[in-house]
Amino acid sequence: MTSKALQEAMNKQLNKELYSGYLYLAMAAHFESTNMPGFASWMRAQSNEENTHAMKFWEFIYDRGGEVALLAIDQPPSKFKNPIDAFEQALRAEQENTAEINKLYEMAVAEKDYAAQVFLQLFIAEQVEEEKMATDVVDTLKMVGDSPAALLMLDREMGSRKEDPSPLD
Repeated sequence: MTSKALQEAMNKQLNKELYSGYLYLAMAAHFESTNMPGFASWMRAQSNEENTHAMKFWEFIYDRGGEVALLAIDQPPSKFKNPIDAFEQALRAEQENTAEINKLYEMAVAEKDYAAQVFLQLFIAEQVEEEKMATDVVDTLKMVGDSPAALLMLDREMGSRKEDPSPLD
């Protein structure tokens, strides 16, 4: 049985995961509206992954005899200056998510909730991948600069992203 405090914190994380999915969906909509279907496809795949993460928290809360409390999801930004702006915001969101997962893990350790620790270790590993992926795209976009031809090629490459099996699947 998870403590009330940890259950409440996990419900907040479930909300953060849903917000992340919503943020990536807003980014996908932006890229669709700016005729960048590859970036849009990448962001939709990322949104789906974040929603999967939210459902993992849902399942864990119920598996441990808790109760899910769905909180309001904040409205994400909908306009971005350029692809690098969107991906830098995505990277910051992933870094914030990592910090929150780490706090949850610290809480689980303090409460000696071993099942929660094992569960959260999967998310810790996942966040390493998430941050690396976003960092790689930001770095590539910095190299590309304002070159329309390079952006077009990168957009096509981003559209070829396959849904990677994560440790959480």
